[in-house]
Amino acid sequence: MDAALNQVWSPTSFQDLFSTWARFPDALPIAGGTQVLRGQAKHVPVLPKHILSLDQLEELRRITRTERYLEIGAMVKLNDLINLGKVVPEVLTQCLLGIIGPQIRNLATIGGNICTATCHLDATAPMIALDAHYELRNATGARWISTSRFYALQGPAGLGQQELLTRIRIPLDQWTYSAYTKYKPQETGGEGGVVALILRNQKNVLTDIRLVFVGDQIIHNKNSEALLRGKRLPLDRKHVLMFVEDWKAHLDALDMAVDLLQARLLNFIESRLLALVD
Repeated sequence: MDAALNQVWSPTSFQDLFSTWARFPDALPIAGGTQVLRGQAKHVPVLPKHILSLDQLEELRRITRTERYLEIGAMVKLNDLINLGKVVPEVLTQCLLGIIGPQIRNLATIGGNICTATCHLDATAPMIALDAHYELRNATGARWISTSRFYALQGPAGLGQQELLTRIRIPLDQWTYSAYTKYKPQETGGEGGVVALILRNQKNVLTDIRLVFVGDQIIHNKNSEALLRGKRLPLDRKHVLMFVEDWKAHLDALDMAVDLLQARLLNFIESRLLALVD
């Protein structure tokens, strides 16, 4: 084989995958391939020299459901996940539908969306809000890690060297309300991002609320959530404004670079929560 040509391996087991990866440490695991091709306008795309195609690993395509969890293989296509219907938390479905073009969603995988090394893609915000867990596997075994810890680690999306995301476990908690919005860079003057909001109402009490923003950085202000947790519904307007002010102070402390994005984010928070005011 010409040394200048790309070499592609399609392992059918994890043992084969990690054995090949050990022989070719620079090999890039590829799922749907959309991120590799992203931004390439050439007729013949530039590809890594060594490619590990995950397409033949059937275990990565499995979807299972228990009473408490939905478990999704990392190679499940985004549209296949959407087509599962109401079993998928609404905030995640909203997120996936916001990824432009059904043709892209037919190719792109949930694992690829999560593990992009250069930036945080759309699914990051709802996965953190839902407290999903990821199974990471290497040649010696597998481990589960929470989303908050995964994204806090160094390196490409928290993955260790020659480590692969294999499964996503999403708790099937009942959320009363979900909202998701995506901001494009051209709309905010340079920096884009996404925001996911979920809350739970039990017997007219706001028992849980989670709000996550993901742009150039991940922002999850748990202190503000504690301000509203346990409050009776409908909410008092002053409690909503207190929540918004706490988020504004948090964003100011983080020095969010784009004022327009901050303003739109705060407007999203205020408008969604004021809808819960009598």
